[in-house]
Amino acid sequence: MSKVLLIDDDVELVGMFQEYLEQEGFEVKAVHDGEAGAAAALSGLYAIAILDVMMPRMNGLETLRRIRGRSQLPILMLTGRGDDTDRIVGLELGADDYVAKPCTPRELTARIRAILRRAQGQSRDASAASSLQVGQLAMWPEQRRATWAGAALELTSTEFNLLEVLARHAGKPVSKNVLSEQGLGRPMARFDRNIDVHLSSLRHKLGTIADGRSCLQTVYRLGYQLIKE
Repeated sequence: MSKVLLIDDDVELVGMFQEYLEQEGFEVKAVHDGEAGAAAALSGLYAIAILDVMMPRMNGLETLRRIRGRSQLPILMLTGRGDDTDRIVGLELGADDYVAKPCTPRELTARIRAILRRAQGQSRDASAASSLQVGQLAMWPEQRRATWAGAALELTSTEFNLLEVLARHAGKPVSKNVLSEQGLGRPMARFDRNIDVHLSSLRHKLGTIADGRSCLQTVYRLGYQLIKE
């Protein structure tokens, strides 16, 4: 059973989500402000946190910043429909994905399962047991661990998923659609900037190749490519 943490001040909505998730086999804890949510998220008891942006006392973005300062726990943001700025800031701060409110419990559950499936490696084939090596990048998918030039990379769950997809196709462009399907577990929606924001973050975390360029390059009209040195 996966433990889900719901952080949202809308008691009625949280109650509906909690009831549905529990019927789907999850164990759910709900808290209604950012301070309590950050403390619970950092307890190590949960597999994923669902975090609303708009909350009193400490909003969702500040709560996310506090959690990310100490933990790589998978986090799914709840944002108002049309709040593109909040979504992008949330992704830049390390959220794994977002769902626009109002959303159905079924959609929320599907997103949770997609993130957990990839975070826990449940859908990986047998080849994932071995390490991946691309230049100075090394990845161990089963351990959810990656290094650059021997130094550990601090990656969110989604960043790890996307980097693994790129590493498995190193030297070849990978489209945003493929990255979304394999990294986020869902088709890419129109005007969805998730992939771009996550890969921008990855560029800052990865090192450069011999000529000083980033090892992660945009290929015009084709997608993104991890360069083989």
